[in-house]
Amino acid sequence: MKIGIIGGSGLSETEVKKEIITIKTPFGEPSCPYEIEKLDDREIFFLRRHGNKHSIPPHKVNYRANIYGFKNLGIERIFGIFATGSLNEDMPPGSIVIPDQIIDFTQGMRANTFYEEGKVVHIDFTEPFCSEMRYYLLETAKEFEINLIPKGTYICVNGPRLETAAEIRFFRNIGADIIGMTLMPEASLAREVEICYVAVAVVANYAAGISKFPLTVKEVIETMKNSIDKVSLLIRETIRKLPQQRDCFCKNALKDSSF
Repeated sequence: MKIGIIGGSGLSETEVKKEIITIKTPFGEPSCPYEIEKLDDREIFFLRRHGNKHSIPPHKVNYRANIYGFKNLGIERIFGIFATGSLNEDMPPGSIVIPDQIIDFTQGMRANTFYEEGKVVHIDFTEPFCSEMRYYLLETAKEFEINLIPKGTYICVNGPRLETAAEIRFFRNIGADIIGMTLMPEASLAREVEICYVAVAVVANYAAGISKFPLTVKEVIETMKNSIDKVSLLIRETIRKLPQQRDCFCKNALKDSSF
């Protein structure tokens, strides 16, 4: 079994000494080389979404190359890790959220499909995350007594600027719980190549107008550092629980999706 992990803000400065593999794709180069390690009988391929030194802003990440590279490596499941802002007082900084829904405000701003010519594909995205992976994440959290929030709606904005207080009020009114800049089109591209995908979001701060203080990058990095041990334990033990054979919709996502 091969597993992919995509890490975001707060995870790009950590030092690692692992085997790496560089891949070129028809969509350009991924953010950086993939780092490989073993967990029991499973190979784990880790990619730093913003590059090795966090040099790629969210709207410039080559999401297609990143996901296509995972597909070429034979990856069937991906965990996406995110630092997010909270629009919900019940999701305070430090919370770990396993979102179940997405609102996408990056449409038309980023290359968001592998099928731009020759074939029109309409994937079903009613449930944007793999139900099987979500189940095992929640079961692992119970077993290891990791406090997390089992659902929520992640709204993805283009960035790189942070949001205005009026925008946050609007996003709250349409049902968003947490906000970030990188979940889309990462999640939908994974569905287009029939890779199972799940998100693990760490709340780094309250969003604009909710927080009483200016938002800072330092705050994001510190919160991620304080949460990384729990997130690592959660993902590591979930990987150990995942069955070898997938039993979910994702693996057949392209069936009946085109004319």
